[in-house]
Amino acid sequence: MNRIAKAFSNKTAFIPFITGGDPDIETTEKLLYALRDAGADVIEIGIPFSDPVAEGPVIEAAAERALSKGCTVDQLFDLVARVRDQIEVPILFMTYYNPIFAYGIHRFITRSAEAGLDGLIVPDLPFEERAELYEPCKAAGLELISLIAPTTEERIPEIAANSGGFLYCVSSLGVTGMRNTLGDSARQMIAQVKTVSDIPCAVGFGISTPEQAKEVAQFADGIIVGSAIVQIAAKYGRDCVDPIYQFAKAIKENIK
Repeated sequence: MNRIAKAFSNKTAFIPFITGGDPDIETTEKLLYALRDAGADVIEIGIPFSDPVAEGPVIEAAAERALSKGCTVDQLFDLVARVRDQIEVPILFMTYYNPIFAYGIHRFITRSAEAGLDGLIVPDLPFEERAELYEPCKAAGLELISLIAPTTEERIPEIAANSGGFLYCVSSLGVTGMRNTLGDSARQMIAQVKTVSDIPCAVGFGISTPEQAKEVAQFADGIIVGSAIVQIAAKYGRDCVDPIYQFAKAIKENIK
């Protein structure tokens, strides 16, 4: 059983997201340990990018802060390599296609595997055009995580039947960000997935409170929390480690 499969075995997986390099690389490293200690089952690290089309203002601002501090892809690869022996849960990079292309696809995949990453999430890569990343990822032992959204509709069965790791289920239309209420679209998407595949389904985009996490955990295999965590980092800066730990711990306790 690989690390991602283990993360979803007999439980609802908690998947926190942080922006790499925000507020700085040193704090990002501390956050990885804090999230592990808070009970994270999978950790997503966002590679900061200047044009994050799927992100709302909170994560977009975090990417700008990280880039202004000089955060690079190589620094994030080095960071994962440093912590890999001490963090047993899966670590994923969430990145747009442009940074991969600019770095060089083969070089990026090779470094990902060498650093000890478990997979990649590329939100602007259409499923039908994923071959040039999927095949190198498969050869390197990395999962290329597919996304589905309310607009995916009739393509959901095909994507579900031909994906690995888990499905990232976008809970609502629009960009990432905290929402006061969550619609029923995620529940409906997951029901459609389960008719063709037993692949785990993790819900993201909008979950921002322990109460919302508990609600979604009633039907999802995983809970992804991003903007709410990144907002804490924005508020506290280098002092964000303990506040994020406490928040993450509360999320985890509500989905057990």
